[in-house]
Amino acid sequence: MNQVVQETTEAGAGAGARPKRAYDAQGSMADILAVATAEFAEKGLAGARIDEIAAATRTSKRMIYYHFGSKEGLYLAVLEESYRRIREIESQLHLEDLEPEDALRKLVAFTFDYQQDNEDFIRLVMNENMHRGEYLAQSKTIHQLNVPAINAVKSIYERGVKAKVFRRGVDPVDLHMSISALCFFNVANRHTFSLIFAGSLDTPAALRARRDNIVEMIVRFVRK
Repeated sequence: MNQVVQETTEAGAGAGARPKRAYDAQGSMADILAVATAEFAEKGLAGARIDEIAAATRTSKRMIYYHFGSKEGLYLAVLEESYRRIREIESQLHLEDLEPEDALRKLVAFTFDYQQDNEDFIRLVMNENMHRGEYLAQSKTIHQLNVPAINAVKSIYERGVKAKVFRRGVDPVDLHMSISALCFFNVANRHTFSLIFAGSLDTPAALRARRDNIVEMIVRFVRK
C-alpha cells in the first residue's frame, strides 16, 4: 500500500467543508514498523502490545490491523523488513569492485558492524528461533530476500578460487553461516560473557579487536 489515500471531507461535507489531511499510507506503515520493531525486539511476540505500538505512532490500533491484519501479521512484517534492510545495505557495498580477499574482509567487517549497531535485529532473530521459525516460515518473500546474501558470498568465494587465493571445497552457505555466527555471538552473548569472564565487550578497543579477529579468522579459513 504505497499510495497516498485522500480521505473524505469532515462531517457536514458541502460548501465550505474543510477537507481532511491526506492519509500517507506508506509513511504510516513505516512508522508502525519502526515502533513495532523495537516493541517486538524488547518484549517478544507474546509480550508486545498493539495498543502501545499505536500510541507511539501517528496512527490507531484499527489502522494497524487494516495494514497488517493481526498482531502476528505485524510481527512477520517486522521480521521481513529487518532482513530486507540488511540485505539492501549489503547490496550497496560494491563488493564486485574489490579483489576477492578485500571483498571478503569488507563483507565480514560490515556484518560485524551492522549487527553491533542493530541489536534489535539480533533480538528479533533470537525470538523467532525461540518460536522455531514458525512465523518466518509463513513468509512468501523471506527466501527471495536472502538470496542476494548467499550470492554475494558465493561470488566472492568463486572469484577467489579462480584467482587461486581461496581453497576449493568451501560451501558458500556454510561460509555465510560462519560469518553470521561469529558476528551474532558478540551481540547476543555479550552481557553473559562479560559477566562470566569479567571483561567488557563494548569498549571501542574491544570491538575493534574482536572485529579484526573475526575478519582474520574467516579469511584464513578460506585462504589457500
